[in-house]
Amino acid sequence: MLMRLIAGQVCLHAGMAGMRMAAPLLALKQGYSAMSVGVLLALFAITQVFWALPAGRYTDRVGLKRPVAWAVLAAVLGTSVALVFAEFWALCVAALCTGGATGCASIALQRHAGRAAQDATELKVVFSWLAIGPAFSNFLGPFLAGLLIDHAGVWLGGVKGDVNGFRVAFALMALLPLCGWWWVRPTRELPMHEAEPGKRRVWDLLRDPMLRRLLLVNWFLSSCWDVHTFVVPVIGHERGFDASTIGTLLGVFAMAAALVRMALPLVAARLREHVVISVAMLLTASVFAVYPLMPSAWLMGVCSVLLGLVLGSVQPMIMSTLHQITPAHRHGEALALRLMSLNGSSVVMPMLFGTLGAAVGVSVVFWAVGLVVGGGAHLGWQLRPACKSDANPG
Repeated sequence: MLMRLIAGQVCLHAGMAGMRMAAPLLALKQGYSAMSVGVLLALFAITQVFWALPAGRYTDRVGLKRPVAWAVLAAVLGTSVALVFAEFWALCVAALCTGGATGCASIALQRHAGRAAQDATELKVVFSWLAIGPAFSNFLGPFLAGLLIDHAGVWLGGVKGDVNGFRVAFALMALLPLCGWWWVRPTRELPMHEAEPGKRRVWDLLRDPMLRRLLLVNWFLSSCWDVHTFVVPVIGHERGFDASTIGTLLGVFAMAAALVRMALPLVAARLREHVVISVAMLLTASVFAVYPLMPSAWLMGVCSVLLGLVLGSVQPMIMSTLHQITPAHRHGEALALRLMSLNGSSVVMPMLFGTLGAAVGVSVVFWAVGLVVGGGAHLGWQLRPACKSDANPG
């Protein structure tokens, strides 16, 4: 069952990741400005902010398959609009649809996987494996899209990188969600939990101090991903690194994050979520403190690997804790709150980092975020009561 969920997640996410790479390239090719491309990229995240909570509640009511089916339909329709029209407005529609669809599907898949786990140890194993999917799909989607953009136009009698190459790439990105549905469809639904009587309000969840603490910790750590993605290219450019060197620095970070998630299932029984989270926050602050001081690309690469290992270990622990502290009939809603905070951060934080970097320098951005994360490590330790029991989380 888990492998089917992972494969379905990879297909859905790869379609979005390929569109996120191809759509800006086509917009630039058509003469649109960097600002327009920035708006286009923001659309991939912004729909997840607004669609996440309704999608989470819907998932709590109906289970896995129907939310995934609607997400697949939205992704296919959005990508097909870009395929047929290949204009900027169509790319914006595709960004809205594929971004929102991927977020909604991930809520349903994560909720189902978490409810299928039998205890806290199994939760950590499940979410360690499930976290590998986005890392792999972030490579697979852009790689396939790039190959088709460069070569499909030539196969059809045109030239490298022409609009026909983009159309063929969009066609594949539309097929990938259908492949995801093929993987997910045979999965058997789990019994539904009976909801508590009365009207559901998101504030009822947020009254739980443990959930508020977890969302704040999650936001701190997701900001570290954002600041690394933003600052490393800027520092690399200032120091005269070429594009391949900067890409390698970001690439080894992603590889390290994926590798540590592959290793976590082997040691999950020995790990405690609050320990991993709080130690990761302290280590992240330490790496951020020295990262801008590294004089060479090699030493920056070492920092990138260390940071990838540390931050890559956190998401499975966050997800495991979330499922233990949230009522079973509201898991989807809690996952939606997490997704909203992540994507809200991805929209707002790069603009904040850019403003601060222009005013005081990008190194100060690294140090400021590291100070906040390190100072918040006690919040991670305070998640301990949720991690004591290995009782059935579902």
